Amino acid sequence: MATEGIVIIGAGPAGAAAAIGLARMGEPVVLVGEPRRFAAVEGTSVRVIDALRGLGLRQALQALAPPSPRRAVWNGRYTEANQESLVDRERFDRGLLDDLERLGVKLVRGRVTALHSAPGLHELEIDTDAGRRTLAADFLVEARGRAAPGGGAPRLRGVETVSLLQYWRGPAGEAGSAVTGVEDGWMWMAALADGRRYLQLTIDVASASLPPKRALGDYCSARFRAVEAATPFLRDAEPVGEPYARTSTAVLNEVVAGDDWIRVGDAAMAVDPLSGNGIFQALSSALQAPAVVATLRHDPHRAALARQFHSRRIEHLFHRFARIGRDFYAQELRWPQAPFWAARRGWPDAQPLHATVTPETVRVARGPVVCEGRIVEADVVVTPDQPLGVWQVDGLAVAPILAALRAEEGSARDKVRGEAVLCARFGLEPARAAGLLAWMRAQNWLI
Repeated sequence: MATEGIVIIGAGPAGAAAAIGLARMGEPVVLVGEPRRFAAVEGTSVRVIDALRGLGLRQALQALAPPSPRRAVWNGRYTEANQESLVDRERFDRGLLDDLERLGVKLVRGRVTALHSAPGLHELEIDTDAGRRTLAADFLVEARGRAAPGGGAPRLRGVETVSLLQYWRGPAGEAGSAVTGVEDGWMWMAALADGRRYLQLTIDVASASLPPKRALGDYCSARFRAVEAATPFLRDAEPVGEPYARTSTAVLNEVVAGDDWIRVGDAAMAVDPLSGNGIFQALSSALQAPAVVATLRHDPHRAALARQFHSRRIEHLFHRFARIGRDFYAQELRWPQAPFWAARRGWPDAQPLHATVTPETVRVARGPVVCEGRIVEADVVVTPDQPLGVWQVDGLAVAPILAALRAEEGSARDKVRGEAVLCARFGLEPARAAGLLAWMRAQNWLI
């Protein structure tokens, strides 16, 4: 059996981003995957759209609807604070595969049915439309999302949660979405302009009293019809097919990289859907994965540094998203004793989403960074709110700049003297020096 260089399992946003990044670096990569097997809609932000555009994912982007308001009824208050672009995930996933082929990524359309791994060798059995085939690689990227096998590694799990997704069909109309709390959970509703409606009920596994599977359709319909915020999404519409149940428990894999493998996207850490859209979360951990993979493959003397970089970043992202979800849950005060809300408003911890930063808490330390497609060690600025460290701002390494300002008497306090130091010591134009100094002061790095 011929051995490939890198095999990525999973054709979602995380797998696609990793594959494109590795291919651009000239790495030998094969992606194995197929579109997800159920229909769904998600919301995406401008940041996600920009990232997808930067990856060259033209076909996938066509699955995104124009921006529409995201309505919320939370703690009894109605808001329209944000906009999002709804995305048809079936069409989006098909577009990802077409984009990958167009961009020159070697692709095997199929589903992995077995994986056998040993040091330096990963053997896959794959079901394709043309039949069973096998594949071997010396490096594995696991990107199968929540469905990825855990392999017996330790995991940190949040409160066990399940989401019931029901598809409805109605007349064409305005696209939009809404979220609302209910006593035993929360609902998210989305309508596409062509009349498709997707309604999701998220509830607690331990306290929920669900009917038998054959009665779930009627149960979901009754639940949605009883909620006023869902009325615009149900008007002149009827449910189609059976609801789809999926776990939405927050999960952090505590081991996400080895010498010849890494996990990315939801396969590394999956967050509560209330805390952020899934595509953004998947891309957050995958865009820098190519540098980790390249370092592990070609710079074994920095393998430990690369694993540290990836692991710390995954853990940091997980807790950041978990705290965002915690704070949303804490804002809903209508059912303080209900099991769903009581279990979630204090998890994962009591630490604030954004830690307080003062000049005294800011320090320079050595840490892993991405430089020219590899993970290397450099001086970074570490703060309570940026524990992984900040290496560059506007293309400038900030640790030596901060050190120079602190060393030059008065320049950290005086704007004019600070700008003069940056211009003289680092050759910056006055406008750029002023902008950088203003940014550092806004971050509370300077007195």
